[in-house]
Amino acid sequence: MRWVYLAIIILFAIAIVVFAMQNLETVTMSFLGVNISLPLAVQTIVVYLLGAVTGGSLFALLRRSYEGSKRSVA
Repeated sequence: MRWVYLAIIILFAIAIVVFAMQNLETVTMSFLGVNISLPLAVQTIVVYLLGAVTGGSLFALLRRSYEGSKRSVA
């Protein structure tokens, strides 16, 4: 099952890269009064990587919290 998950992640990453390479025009993003003009491909890759990092961190935090609560009950 691990290989299936890995294959899905790889296919998703390839789809993101293909999307990013087909969208190279510059776009402006505004957040909290800060305007950033970057190619859409760069913004897409940055958001994807930030999501991967924060998602992995959140999953690890939840797993550690769950395991800690199991130990305190036992």
